[in-house]
Amino acid sequence: MESITTLSDHAAIVMILSVISFCIAMLLTPIYTHFAYKYKWWKKRDRTHSTSGEALSVIAKLRIKRTIPRMAGLITVITVALVTFVLNLDRGQTWLPLVALIGGGAVGLIDDMIYVSGKGGKVVGLNAKLKFSMITAIAAAAALFFYFKLGYNSIYIPVYGDLTIGWLLMPLFILVVVSTSNAVNISDGIDGLAGGLLISAFAAFGVIALFQGNYGIAGFCFTAVGALLSYVWFNIAPARFVMGDVGSFSLGTALGVVAMLTDTLVLLPLIGLVFVVEAGSSLIQMTSKRLFHRKIFIAAPIHHHLEAQGWPKTKVTMRFWVIGQTVAAIGVILALTTGFVG
Repeated sequence: MESITTLSDHAAIVMILSVISFCIAMLLTPIYTHFAYKYKWWKKRDRTHSTSGEALSVIAKLRIKRTIPRMAGLITVITVALVTFVLNLDRGQTWLPLVALIGGGAVGLIDDMIYVSGKGGKVVGLNAKLKFSMITAIAAAAALFFYFKLGYNSIYIPVYGDLTIGWLLMPLFILVVVSTSNAVNISDGIDGLAGGLLISAFAAFGVIALFQGNYGIAGFCFTAVGALLSYVWFNIAPARFVMGDVGSFSLGTALGVVAMLTDTLVLLPLIGLVFVVEAGSSLIQMTSKRLFHRKIFIAAPIHHHLEAQGWPKTKVTMRFWVIGQTVAAIGVILALTTGFVG
């Protein structure tokens, strides 16, 4: 009975953090909106070529010309950082996701600022290799802290148990964080899509962390959920603004770190299944074009392929949300029944 009471008490605190986060984000939104529209924080021109230099002809046809601000992810980053720093700062549980959030956000902010300025060549934004290197450097610094300071050296495998891999955990950590960051960034292409999927993913990991007794991580996850609920309120079609790279890189990087801290790495591809499919479709398309000089999809990532087939943007978003919520629920059930929660 005592443990149940303790769990319910911590769950209530976690929910309070989520509500506080939602309220702060809602209060910051008018401030952001005022400056974003006043100083025209939107793309001055769209990308016409991919990172490989190929013309984006199909995607160009799918675009609707509009002027709405980028960088709304700043609201989420500031809100989550503020709530975590003031109310939920813990060396073992929230330092790493907080640093990942801020670090990933900083890289995304630089990219967004280049977009907003309209500078660059055919490929607008930060150089892809430089952007990848910066995210990797942040992940590497976090991996060092994860291994040497927090003492993690194994991953949990259902049925088998803890698999000790020692220092190999660091390159694995980097791979997970960089991959998750980029997958979320790739998925941010339709109003409401990435925000809704991130709510499901962070909520799932938050519930898992709560049952593990990792209350700081649970609080961080639901702080993100609260801020994201505010964001999605304004981002559903027709969007008032978009999160931009500052939002997708910050939240994607933090999500990967949370998966490692909760030792639920093997559940991450399931809970983030839509992110995996989105990133996977882009990788398959790129590989096929380079090796076989042909496309697998009309356009990549897959949400653009479905748009090109005639699906309305809202239909793609809502169906992907349903998939994201379903796999997130399945992930929580598996976590509770296969030993991830001790």
